[in-house]
Amino acid sequence: MRVFITGASGWIGSAVVPELIGAGHQVVGLARSDASAAALTQAGAEVRRGTIDDLDALRAGAAESDGVIHLAFKHDIAFSGGFDAAADADRLAIDTFGDALAGSDRPFVIASGLLGLAPGKVATEQDGQASDPAAPHGTSGPARRLANAQATVALAERGVRSSVLRLPPTVHGDGDHGFLATIVAVAREKGVSGYIGDGANRWPAVHRSDAARLFRLALESAPAGSTLHAVSDEGVPIRAVAEVIGRHLDLPVVPVSPDDAAGHFTWLGALIGLDSPASSARTRELLGWQPVQPGLIADLEKGHYFATPAT
Repeated sequence: MRVFITGASGWIGSAVVPELIGAGHQVVGLARSDASAAALTQAGAEVRRGTIDDLDALRAGAAESDGVIHLAFKHDIAFSGGFDAAADADRLAIDTFGDALAGSDRPFVIASGLLGLAPGKVATEQDGQASDPAAPHGTSGPARRLANAQATVALAERGVRSSVLRLPPTVHGDGDHGFLATIVAVAREKGVSGYIGDGANRWPAVHRSDAARLFRLALESAPAGSTLHAVSDEGVPIRAVAEVIGRHLDLPVVPVSPDDAAGHFTWLGALIGLDSPASSARTRELLGWQPVQPGLIADLEKGHYFATPAT
């Protein structure tokens, strides 16, 4: 297939692109900068210049392709007080792709999130499905982005082979600058490796390479209206993460009061105490996906997260 990808040069996109090309697909990546365009060209992809706010570029990219993978999300503003604005921009992009692909039975895969989906229980692919998936935007924050995923699932009724691939907060691997790298940076800055309460709350996790393979499988064969979970580790206790970080950085491992979470972990304060395990059993059965890369703790133990930051 000829595949149009937003977020193609990002952390996950830069793994999805070679995964697709290695399987014989052609890739066209959306690039908003010269650096992104150069990275895509070096990876063997074609380049379409633009941003996710450039709806004409999105329409053209979809029209010229056999399928679309939408990975871009404005994380820079989402975690600095502008989550609703980021979710709204995401919705405009999803609606634009939906209109462009309607009636074609072409695949449309989007990335969504798992953290906080079903707190305190093991979330499955059947959680978070709205009774009215066409509802405008949900309320605010993560619920707003969840409504975007629900709208994507609903595109199946319009003749789009749509699927939503939910990602854990820890899509880990060498070169990660996301949630896990931030937790390491906070520990380094504060001089302690912290966790909230007793640290028994769990986060799901997946290696970036395993996630990339699942995006390819979703593009190739996920049924219309599918919800998929890119989960290798169902739930890793945050205290276990803190203990590995403490050992590698030679720092004390300490509990942090929930009242002090925002001050200690900054923007992660509202998230790091969530108990949010998730299953991928249905996804594995549906698409035959089996993670093969190291789990979160094993990847942490490799040490690449603790290399001295460049100055």
